[in-house]
Amino acid sequence: MTGDTLSDLLRTVRLRGALYFYVDGSAPWAVQAPPSREIAQAVMPGTEHLIEFHGVAEGSCWAELAGEPAIRMGAGDVVMFPQGNAHVMSSAPGLRPPRSGSEIFFTPRPAQMPYAISAEAPAATERTARLDGGGPERTRLVCGFLGLDARPFNPLLAALPRVIHVPARALGADDWVTAFLRLAVAESSLKRPGGEAVLDRMSEMLFVEVLRRYLDSLPAGEIGWLAGMRDPVVGRALSLLHQRPAQSWTLEQLGREAGLSRSSLHERFVHFIGQPPMQYLTSWRMQAAAGRLRDGDAKLAEIALAVGYESEAAFSRAFKRVVGVAPGAWRREGRL
Repeated sequence: MTGDTLSDLLRTVRLRGALYFYVDGSAPWAVQAPPSREIAQAVMPGTEHLIEFHGVAEGSCWAELAGEPAIRMGAGDVVMFPQGNAHVMSSAPGLRPPRSGSEIFFTPRPAQMPYAISAEAPAATERTARLDGGGPERTRLVCGFLGLDARPFNPLLAALPRVIHVPARALGADDWVTAFLRLAVAESSLKRPGGEAVLDRMSEMLFVEVLRRYLDSLPAGEIGWLAGMRDPVVGRALSLLHQRPAQSWTLEQLGREAGLSRSSLHERFVHFIGQPPMQYLTSWRMQAAAGRLRDGDAKLAEIALAVGYESEAAFSRAFKRVVGVAPGAWRREGRL
């Protein structure tokens, strides 16, 4: 454990990334993505929540999400859909792929992923959708996914909007993201040993970089988990709870270490995070315990001690109260 609260959270909710396909199109073209919940198990089996991202390696395009203004994207731009909403990427706003006969299947690791596009289906093992609309303008998109746990407690998801757009000018001409997009396009044709693993890890780094840029752009009066992490006092309290979740914290002790009175810390924490510090601690302990239950064979008594409970019975009662099922049932469910 470290004092880096965001890194701690991303480890605990099992952030994992994958690059699955590319779009190589000349206008007019359109790619339509269904809600991520419909393809999550095909794309990344075992994941609870799927975030899709697109990076423009060459050319320009538009990203559209229902209820939001269309986003113009240029080379080096990245767009991310944290809530998993259906969306459209296209050469011009308002374009949609044909509905008839447009369901195709790319074949990513390890299963098939449905995608509707405005062109003939590529070969079953091809990951690049070549969309030839006949126009002179060409665009290359790098498209991928990030999986993470949503249950029993992931405060980051609730703090993120439906769409995050990071333009290339915010990243800088020499930013590693630009190099990553170029590398991803090159890797799609070179297929070097270990290339997929490298790109998977870099897609996770991309997610963190987008979060950093989004956090930097938040206005002063913003609330939520990310804004709370940025606040000096609430951020300190979050760091302490994440560093030492098994400690027998009291609000008084947390306030002393965070540098604020008990009542003031409670008020400020609720303002940003939406729940009292001790309630947050309980929820976070259950998230940490859920991962241990799912991914290992430790006994309940060992897990109870690791997350701050002196007895297996007390832990089991708390887990069922917060999560809705007993620890054993959660463990069995996670291994089906």
